[in-house]
Amino acid sequence: MMGSHLQTRRGFCLCCLAATTFAATGEWITPRQAFAEALGIVQRINAAAATSPITIHRVRGNVAVLEGSGGNIAVLMGDTGKVLIDAGIAVSRMNVAAALAKLGPEPVTHLINTHWHFDHANGNEWLHELGPTIIAHENTRKHLSTMQRVEDWDFDFPALSPSALPTEVFTAEHNIKLNNTILKLKYYGPAHTDSDISVHFPELDILHTGDTFWNGIYPFIDYSTGGSIDGSIRAAEANMTTTTDKTIIIPGHGHPISNRAQLTAYHDMLTAIRNNVATLKAQGRSLDDTIAAKPTAAYDAKWGQFVIGPALFTRLVYEGV
Repeated sequence: MMGSHLQTRRGFCLCCLAATTFAATGEWITPRQAFAEALGIVQRINAAAATSPITIHRVRGNVAVLEGSGGNIAVLMGDTGKVLIDAGIAVSRMNVAAALAKLGPEPVTHLINTHWHFDHANGNEWLHELGPTIIAHENTRKHLSTMQRVEDWDFDFPALSPSALPTEVFTAEHNIKLNNTILKLKYYGPAHTDSDISVHFPELDILHTGDTFWNGIYPFIDYSTGGSIDGSIRAAEANMTTTTDKTIIIPGHGHPISNRAQLTAYHDMLTAIRNNVATLKAQGRSLDDTIAAKPTAAYDAKWGQFVIGPALFTRLVYEGV
């Protein structure tokens, strides 16, 4: 994450949780402490999102990003209405609604969920009242339709209300033209979860990656619903293939306007740490020993100063190699 972004404490409703054990003390923590670090995170996310200001970033053409309610929310504007990519968290309703009003009086006609996680789809609970067509991958609807447990957070997410569920789902790809703009939706395969999609605006050269890209911060990987470190690396490679040096990339978290150089750095970080952890695990090292070996040390100063600290990220990678 960029230094100025840390100073403003915006961009991800977890920003209030950035004082992880590593950042606060400069010391590593045990696997048990890494697990404890994740406990209560959902409640704290909601509490932060309820009061977090929403910052509007103009991106390119008729696209803007709303930063401050969970994942970064992209808005495609036009005379026929607004198209939202991700919904944030329902407790942010007042501030998100005010930000949408600043963008213009047009109604919300479409909502796209990049995946099922609550910080990207929980806002469906109020946005559906505006009557949009809600589009997502079929696995997103599946997970939102039932109670879903995330083991690494020790939390059971209740199903969304039936009217807040995606009404239009797809399996592999889905192309749609809205506000005279083509949107190409594509399933990554299992990556951060098993429900992740990208939203590409080819005419504007903008790519929204959802949580397959966390700009400048270690990501969360949800093994409970099909995510993995290897899938995350494959998704980063897919994003690199889709983009050029001129592409504006909207990440799921971190500073909301990014580029291919930052995406490439993210991919290289994932790959290096994955290889470091895999080497230690192949040597028969336990999780405790692997964490103690500090396989992320070369990257912590840049990537480890946010919610997912070095020990927790090591644990997540260890689980998948």
